[in-house]
Amino acid sequence: MGKPKHMTNKQNPFAKKKRNNKEKGAQPPVRRDKPYESIVLENESFEAYYKHQQICGSDAEWDQFMAHMRRNLPVTFRITGSKAQAALLLKLIKQDFFEEYFRAVKELRNEETDALVQPPQCLAWYPREMAWQLELSRKDIRRSEPLFKLHNFLISETSSGYISRQEAVSMIPPLVLGVESHHKVLDMCAAPGSKTAQLIESLHAKSDGQPTGFVMANDVDNNRCYMLVHQTKRLNSPCFLVTNGDSSTFPSMQYTQEDGTVCPLKFDRVLCDVPCSGDGTLRKNADIWNKWNLAQASNLHGLQYRILKRGAELLEVGGKLVYSTCSLNPIENEAVLHHLLKEANDSLEIVKCCDALPTLKYSNGLTYWEPASKDLTFYKSFDEVPESQRTVIRPGMFPPSREEAVGKYHLDRCLRILPHQQNTGGFFVALLEKKKPLPWEAVADGQVLTETTPIVEPPQKKTKYMRGFKEDPFVFFEEKEEVFESLNKFFQLRADFEPRNLLTRCKVGKKKNVYFCSSIVRNIVQLNEKRVKIINLGVKSFVRCATRNIECDFRLASEGLASVNSFVGSQRRVMVQRKDLIELLSCTDPTKPPEISSLTAETQLNLQNVASGSCVLECMVDDVKLATVGWKGAMSLRAYVDQYDTMHMLRLLGGDLSKFEKNKFQDKRAAEVAADEIDENDPAADDELGSVGETNDD
Repeated sequence: MGKPKHMTNKQNPFAKKKRNNKEKGAQPPVRRDKPYESIVLENESFEAYYKHQQICGSDAEWDQFMAHMRRNLPVTFRITGSKAQAALLLKLIKQDFFEEYFRAVKELRNEETDALVQPPQCLAWYPREMAWQLELSRKDIRRSEPLFKLHNFLISETSSGYISRQEAVSMIPPLVLGVESHHKVLDMCAAPGSKTAQLIESLHAKSDGQPTGFVMANDVDNNRCYMLVHQTKRLNSPCFLVTNGDSSTFPSMQYTQEDGTVCPLKFDRVLCDVPCSGDGTLRKNADIWNKWNLAQASNLHGLQYRILKRGAELLEVGGKLVYSTCSLNPIENEAVLHHLLKEANDSLEIVKCCDALPTLKYSNGLTYWEPASKDLTFYKSFDEVPESQRTVIRPGMFPPSREEAVGKYHLDRCLRILPHQQNTGGFFVALLEKKKPLPWEAVADGQVLTETTPIVEPPQKKTKYMRGFKEDPFVFFEEKEEVFESLNKFFQLRADFEPRNLLTRCKVGKKKNVYFCSSIVRNIVQLNEKRVKIINLGVKSFVRCATRNIECDFRLASEGLASVNSFVGSQRRVMVQRKDLIELLSCTDPTKPPEISSLTAETQLNLQNVASGSCVLECMVDDVKLATVGWKGAMSLRAYVDQYDTMHMLRLLGGDLSKFEKNKFQDKRAAEVAADEIDENDPAADDELGSVGETNDD
């Protein structure tokens, strides 16, 4: 992953550190005679603690739980459901990859064991067969050509945004949240961004046009915000923005309603996937076995409570909030919820969410637990906690009575997903609904907050030095912008296109890239730029190009085509035949695009009335219209598509991808054939092959 152009190596976690051993006086690295020791997948404290908390219903279930905790995690991925080509891609995966996958895995397993071979498993609780699980190891990928091809396919489609590699249980919170196209959504602790991507997909899933809602993704860490931008950039949503701030003190903001009045911004949906000890991820993060201790959960409880509380304050009455962790510990889960529910005084309620996932296997939330010290001394009440432990174990960590846990707080409605239930990681999910304003949201005279009442800001911590980078400004177009007049005339934009939704990142000089965002995102940015640090928004839609004799200085950008495509006039659109689009995409030399005269008669006819310059190329595949950016020259036609999107479209069109895919197995076979030919025809071949790689020290 490339770093942003203004990121220094010190701030970039992926940068390689250059060191001069002689200058530093360091010794050269010592070669290891022995390999690193394997991590022992055991921790007595872990087992003792969770056995005591009775997270499993029986000894037999406990054995299953621990056996799965020591197994490798399967590979899981999901298809981007909001994309028009999702059904086409699913059909392609089933036909071209899964049959080969099953045969390849069966052959590999039969070489070593007679164990049952698992075919690809559809995650039944995920809608429309869009999520799949594969029992696939790195060793399998290296040994089998079909599996290697599948691996490369997943990487390629992930890069183009049509597939996401994501752990199965991590997919659950966005599904439970039930985001719709008109919702205002806040993801409070969003990085690295897999759940955020799902929220964006849900926002666009049922909207024929542009959603009226938006997703705001926040993270406290500046560098992780750029990781978040990188992850979500593939979805190219104009209804999305990234902010950088402390979630526990996230600022109150404003927005303008349709009638023109400015009011406090409250969110319809809030995701609180909070920082946690992460012991539910032991199957993929094996080093946690050695590091696990109870201090982590105790230290995080307060932060988790503050983030959840602030999320509830920012939630609209009638809105819903998901609280989730990848921890198994009740101190980070049920205890945090009970801590807030007790103070909220019936303003919040945990509601059932299992109906959204009808086939998901899970355990109910715990209704009783006992906090413990680091040495595994358990306490039934805060009165039992010695003075020396009261800064670590606090009153808010203790459970309510068993009657209140179910009857009043409904802790049993939480979902605990354990690894053995469907071969996943461990996870915790709870869905809350806001029934009325929180008690502390009342103003001084005792009245409840209304839309026009200013919101009381959360208590601010001591001002910290803002690390990271000073972002380029977001400069929105005015009503009459010279650049827009040129764009509007050339691309014949629809009358309802809002020019003020276009923006650039520079105040002076020529505008190189023009970005597009939705009206509500523009509104929020303009009203709140001084309240919160905004990292990214908008989709690149137009790019300046230095081409002579063209009426417009800009061409369409492939990233923003989905956002502005519906506004582009018919005279900038070209319907091309399937055969022609395959030829255009297969051209790897941009200096020699296909001649128009070489295309089919139908495509040539459609190009006759299209002036030279940027255009939209369209092609029908199984009742699905594929669209991409093209450029019509005086005598030629080319497609403006990056490598991964090219591969994606060629797959859907049934084209040849051999130019773009490197097949190491094919290269190996070719090398073996070449070696055999040399061996048969050249008596000195053994000496020549033996000398490869040798050096002459003389």
